Amino acid sequence: MSSPTLLILYGSQTGTAQDTAQRIGRQAQRRRLQVRVSPLDSYNVANLISESLVVFVCATTGQGDPPDNMKNFWRFLFKKSLPAGSLCQLDCAVLGLGDSSYLKFNFVAKKLHKRLLQLGASMLLPVGLADDQHDLGSDAVIDPWLASLWKCVLALYPSTMAPLREDEPLPPKYIFHFLDDVKMKTEDRLTIPGGQTVPSQDHPFPARLVSNQRVTHPSHFQDVRHIEFDLTGSNIEFTAGDVVMMRPCNTSEDVQEFCELLRLDPNAQFTLAPTDDIEVPDGLPQPCTVRHLAESYLDIAAVPRRSFFELLLTFTTNELEREKLMEFCSAQGQDELLNYCNRPRRTALEVLADFPQTTALVKVDYLLDLFPQIQPRSFSIASSLLAHPCRLQILVAVVRYKTKMHKPRAGLCSTWLASLDPEQGDAFVPLWVKRGTMKFPKEKDTPVISVGPGTGVAPFRSAFQERKAQGKTANMLFFGCRSEFKDFYFSSDWEEMIKAGHLTLFTAFSRDQEDKVYVQHRVKEQSKLLWDLIANKDACFYIAGNSKEMPASVCEALKGVFQQEGGLSLDEADQMLVAMERMGRFQSETWS
Repeated sequence: MSSPTLLILYGSQTGTAQDTAQRIGRQAQRRRLQVRVSPLDSYNVANLISESLVVFVCATTGQGDPPDNMKNFWRFLFKKSLPAGSLCQLDCAVLGLGDSSYLKFNFVAKKLHKRLLQLGASMLLPVGLADDQHDLGSDAVIDPWLASLWKCVLALYPSTMAPLREDEPLPPKYIFHFLDDVKMKTEDRLTIPGGQTVPSQDHPFPARLVSNQRVTHPSHFQDVRHIEFDLTGSNIEFTAGDVVMMRPCNTSEDVQEFCELLRLDPNAQFTLAPTDDIEVPDGLPQPCTVRHLAESYLDIAAVPRRSFFELLLTFTTNELEREKLMEFCSAQGQDELLNYCNRPRRTALEVLADFPQTTALVKVDYLLDLFPQIQPRSFSIASSLLAHPCRLQILVAVVRYKTKMHKPRAGLCSTWLASLDPEQGDAFVPLWVKRGTMKFPKEKDTPVISVGPGTGVAPFRSAFQERKAQGKTANMLFFGCRSEFKDFYFSSDWEEMIKAGHLTLFTAFSRDQEDKVYVQHRVKEQSKLLWDLIANKDACFYIAGNSKEMPASVCEALKGVFQQEGGLSLDEADQMLVAMERMGRFQSETWS
C-alpha cells in the first residue's frame, strides 16, 4: 500500500504545540513519509473528509478554551449539522499539551478526541495527555506516545526503506539569499495601517508610549510599571476584561552576541525562498536585515526546547559536543537536559556559547528551523476608554530573578517595556487587542465582587472605570499586596471611588503586621456581607492573579462562606460554586 501524506494539524497559543507538531513532522520525514504541518485555522477543514491520516496536536488555554489559531476549526467541527459518519475514512491520533495545575487539564484534547470519534474517525491510539507539571515535563508522555504512534503508522503503511538517522540533517524550511546594496526601509514596521483596518497579530498598530512610571516604592524588591499608550487613529476598541497583545524585541546586547556567535553581519540583507509549499513569515519584510531578524523575530533569549538540541546534533562533528547533544536528545537524558537548561533557565544564546564547535558549523539557512518566532505576550488592560479616550493602560511586573547562572534572568517583554522611556524620544510598541475571558454584568444593579491581589487588580480597574461611567456603583474589591506603602497599586483611584460611593474596598497587606494576612482571610471575615450579595442580590464573583495558591485558597474561603452563612454542606457548597461558574457568575483569570 502506498503511504498517504501524513497531515499534522496543531492549535498552539505559546508555541509549544507548534514546536511539538514540527518535531513530529521531522520524525515523519526521517521515516520517509510525506508530511504536511499546519496550524488548524490555516487548513481548510472541509477537506478533512478526504484525508486518511492526521495527527492533531493541541494546547488548552484559559479556562478550557482552544488556542486562537484553532478557534475557527473548533466552531466548524462542533456544528450539530455534521453527519455522524462524515470522518469514517480517517485514521487519526490526538496529542494534548496541558498543565495539571489548571482545573480543565487538557480539556481541548479530550473534547476533540471525543468529537472525532462521534464523527466516525478511527483512533490509532488513545489520546495523549502531556503534563507540564511532570518532573520530566511534557516529554514524559510525548516520547512513549510517539513511539506507539510510529508503530501504528508503520504497521498500516510499511516501508521498505530504512529511516534516516537522528543526526542526519533534513532540508531547511527556507534558503537565505543575501543581497548587495539594497536599501531597506527600517520604519516599515512602524507604518500605521491605512483605512478602517482593525489591528491584528499580522497587522499590529504601532502605539506611541505616553508614560512609563514605576509604581512600587524604590526600596521594594519588585519593579512594577504603570504604562500608557496612545491609540489615536488605531480603530482599536475594547471593554473591561479584554487583553492587549504585543510582541517584544530582543536586547541590543543579545542581538550583537547572536551575530558574533554565528559570524553574521547585522547589516547584511537577505530574502527568503521557501523550500516547500509554505509562505515567508508575515513578521519578516522582504528584503530583511540580519539585525531585524535577530531583534524582532527569532526568540534567541528563550529557554530552548528539546528540538533545538536535536537540530544542533545534525551539525556537530566534535565528539565531546556530539556525545552531550545525543544525551540531551534521548528519552533517558531528559532529566539531565532539565538540569542543564530548564531549571537554571539557560537561554538559547548561552547554549550556543557552550557548544562553540557545533555553533561554528550552523548554516544560516537553518536559523528559522533552529529558533522559534518570538511569541506575543498578553496583558490585562487596566483602563477604560470611557474614562481615558484613545488611551490604553497596563500594569506590568518587571520579571527579574536569580538562578545558578551568573547573569540574572530577565523576562523578555517586561524588561523591554521597562526600558522604553518616552522622555528620551518617541517609542512605539506594535500591539493589538483580543477579547478577554472575563465578562461583566450588563444589568445596572448586579453587584460585582472582585478579588485581585498584586497585578491581578488590573482588569478590575478597567471594569470599575467602565461601570462608574455607566452608573453601576455596586462594586467591591478585595486587594492584597505586601505593604500599604510599597506596592498598593492604584490606591488614589480607589480612594476617589470610595469617596464617590462607587466602591467598597477590603485590603490585605501581608507584611505590614506580624501575622501574614491574605485576600482569602478578608473574604472569610466578610462572610455575612458576601452571602447576602451572592444569595440575595445575584452578585458576580471574579478572581484574577497568580495561579499558584491564591485562586484555590479564595475558592475554599468562598465555599466556607456558603457553608457558614448558608448552612450548606461541603458538597452543596461545591455544587453552588459550579452552578455559579456555569451561569457566568463566578469567573477567574489566572496566570503562572
